[in-house]
Amino acid sequence: MSRHTIAQLKKEVAPFEKTDTKASIRQLINTLGPLLLLWYAAYLCLSVSYWLTLPLTIVAAGFTVRTFILFHDCCHQSFFNSRLANDILGNITGVLTLCPYEQWKNSHAIHHATSSNLDKRGVGDIWMMTVQEYLEAPLWQRIAYRIYRHPLSLFILGPTYVFVLQYRFNRKGAKRKERLNTYLTNVLIVGLYALLIEAVGWQAFLLVQGPIFFVSGLLGVWLFYVQHTFEDSYFEEESEWSYVKAAVEGSSYYQLPKVLQWITGNIGFHHVHHLSPKVPNYYLEEAHNTAKPLQKATTITLATSLRSLRFRLWDEANKRFVGFQEIRRPASVAEALNESLPLTRTSLEGK
Repeated sequence: MSRHTIAQLKKEVAPFEKTDTKASIRQLINTLGPLLLLWYAAYLCLSVSYWLTLPLTIVAAGFTVRTFILFHDCCHQSFFNSRLANDILGNITGVLTLCPYEQWKNSHAIHHATSSNLDKRGVGDIWMMTVQEYLEAPLWQRIAYRIYRHPLSLFILGPTYVFVLQYRFNRKGAKRKERLNTYLTNVLIVGLYALLIEAVGWQAFLLVQGPIFFVSGLLGVWLFYVQHTFEDSYFEEESEWSYVKAAVEGSSYYQLPKVLQWITGNIGFHHVHHLSPKVPNYYLEEAHNTAKPLQKATTITLATSLRSLRFRLWDEANKRFVGFQEIRRPASVAEALNESLPLTRTSLEGK
């Protein structure tokens, strides 16, 4: 991507780096309103049949994901013009999605600044090893990595660990404001859940909130995973890394059906978001349609995105993701011995 193209791209996206207060308020109403109503309806249906409750909790999980998108925009200060308004809504939606606002905002900023940079992995991203790193790693680390990258770990156990445990504790080196915010978020979550349990009983609470948490957590991790894990993604070492290339080539355009695009707050236009985090979610599609270079981003669909499940390692030599079965392993001791036998015989015969 030439400097001219990069400059033109930034120029075309710049008009969308603004907030529309009316649009933000509409999203606030059409997201939190249905979420609360669906939760209450799911509870009422418990007295009839759990088979009526379960579908409502799945839909509510979708609105929980949409709530997270509002939280996400607040972290980028792109939902409202006012920093205070973003911070207040960010903390409220953070409680609803179990994410401490300051902690997540800071780690996510690092993710944006280092995405696709092989020399700056480890904060706000999914553990990824290169083929060479994997082959050179000790056995225990290769086993740990295989367990980590297994779909059961990533999408079932992973969300529970992250949202229930990891976000309840402060990061190493976190500043006072971030630490206090994490404590406050934990207290508010406990208080909210205590009120709900007092109102509906612990069994009803678990029957409603349990599926909502499970499904929304799975969807959230899946969206993050698939938007950076596709075959011809972009990863480079620090010396060759480019922020714009990382955004446009290292983030996908997840082309979803309109209903799912709406419920996920247009986050499928992830390449646009990474190029310019100041673009609020309701302008991402328009920015994509306006800037032609953005339309060249890798497009994946619901069907093709499933292929990403087999991608495990980044092949630096061929610049693509590969599965464990595709990597070359060093020859075994037995193979090495077999190869050396003919040479041994030859040398003996020569003597």
